[in-house]
Amino acid sequence: MCERFGNHPVSSPVEAAGKSIFIPESESTERWIALLIFLVTAAYLFVFRRYTTVDADEGIILQGAQRILRGEVLYRDFFSFFTPGSYYFLAVLFKIFGSSFITARSALILFGGLFSVVTYLLARRVCRRSSALLTAAIVSLTCLPYRFMVLHNWDSTLFACIAVYSCVRLIECRTVVWAFAGGTFISLTFLFEQSKGGGLALGLAVGFLALSFLDQSRPVFTKTSLIALAAGTAWPMLVTLAWFHANDSLQPMLSAWLWPLQHYSTANRVPYGYQNWSDDALQSLFGGRAPDLIISVLTVSPLFILPFLPVLAVAQFVYWITRMRGRTVATDKGAYYVLITSALAGLLVSVLIGRADILHFMYLQPLFCIVLAWIIDGRDIPGQLFSRIKPVVNTYLVLAFLFMSAAFLVRSVSGTSTVQTARGEIRVAGEDTVIEYVRANVAAGETLLVHPYLPLYYYLTGTFSPGRYEYLQPGLHTPEQFQQALTSLSSAQVRAVLLEFSFSQKIPNSWPNTPLSAILNNDPVSDYVLKHYQTCKVLHSPQQWRFLFMVRKDFPCPP
Repeated sequence: MCERFGNHPVSSPVEAAGKSIFIPESESTERWIALLIFLVTAAYLFVFRRYTTVDADEGIILQGAQRILRGEVLYRDFFSFFTPGSYYFLAVLFKIFGSSFITARSALILFGGLFSVVTYLLARRVCRRSSALLTAAIVSLTCLPYRFMVLHNWDSTLFACIAVYSCVRLIECRTVVWAFAGGTFISLTFLFEQSKGGGLALGLAVGFLALSFLDQSRPVFTKTSLIALAAGTAWPMLVTLAWFHANDSLQPMLSAWLWPLQHYSTANRVPYGYQNWSDDALQSLFGGRAPDLIISVLTVSPLFILPFLPVLAVAQFVYWITRMRGRTVATDKGAYYVLITSALAGLLVSVLIGRADILHFMYLQPLFCIVLAWIIDGRDIPGQLFSRIKPVVNTYLVLAFLFMSAAFLVRSVSGTSTVQTARGEIRVAGEDTVIEYVRANVAAGETLLVHPYLPLYYYLTGTFSPGRYEYLQPGLHTPEQFQQALTSLSSAQVRAVLLEFSFSQKIPNSWPNTPLSAILNNDPVSDYVLKHYQTCKVLHSPQQWRFLFMVRKDFPCPP
């Protein structure tokens, strides 16, 4: 049984409409609904499992996990500034189920189901069932389908969701188990993405501190639960530090974790809510006639709403603290709002210190959409004005997110072609000439340089980089790292290179804050390749990015 916080949480939807909160886990109907949400979401996401745009980012974790499987140690043998969780989690999946594209994508299906369940359970505490279900459906249809890729952002978001859920259960139940679980999942969030874990820990700490001051007669933590929270936070970190120390990788690991503080923001600083649209994309979306323009605006409008939600959460944090101080709200309801809004504020900080584009807001959509559920439900929004306009607002939200989800679905199923890769069958929009040609002319397991930035081709062709780096980005990686990559390339006498000579066209839209000096300065790796290698074939990706397949001048081109 849960020990109550202030007023008793209720288990009746009728009573939930009053002053207190509803605990959905206490009703079998709600538990069945949560299970149904998971199953329906997983079934829907199954459609996306083989489709890929061959995005530059997706191969980072995939290829890193592959290097781990052949005996390499992260940080010691190859570079990453991510924390290690995603690499080793995926390596374990590959070890158990086999290294394939479908294995990695299947994990995303499970993540998506859990995202929607957590959103539903957290929203349901203060919202009607219909409002919570609608919000969960929005998450199911638009969150992962927006960028259905194997990225560290998704598994770290999963642990952040479970951490927030555990902490909400902690203030409801006051049990050691939830304190330990909360600490564990906060720590795991950090170990899968350090900025997200740090921001989440900051936000939750502020929320717990605020609740302690608001009800000093009955603090949030007992001595035992505080110890459990600390123990839960500590053990994943201690295990990680001990393992990397035993494998002579502790110092490189700590340096890599701190590396983004000096280097990441330089090229990745973008305006708040930046959409990453190219000129061609803008023309395609907004260059048509009035009917098409209206549909386009409606379809993409949720991408402008989502960055607004965490800002609204910050305002609500202040609002609910004020209400708790004035004792105009049931204590358990106030505690719920204060803790969740403080967590969302902390996650907003993690986005702001990194890259505040729409991608990083979408990665956190399962949590940010809790605010959307509060808007859809509207019961705790004061004043009569919103009550009058709520039907219009909700109609718009349903149509906008439905149109956006339809666009994602159509993109993944129409006009696609099948490509056989070293990691199984995939589907791409249009045609990819790179994978088939490379597989025909480079043996699986052979060393190949893919330069500068598309590590997914390593994974899909079964090849490996000649050095510590899977990709190099001007303005992000240092000149010293480019030189290290050059040294590895020249010393390894790599036979073949896949050089993306159209890469510079991506920089203005993807990394608009890249220093001009980084763009104008010659890339020593490309210079070396152009001097010592000959072009054999011009290839292209599904997005029509052009690649040169090149071999050393002392080797003949493939027939």
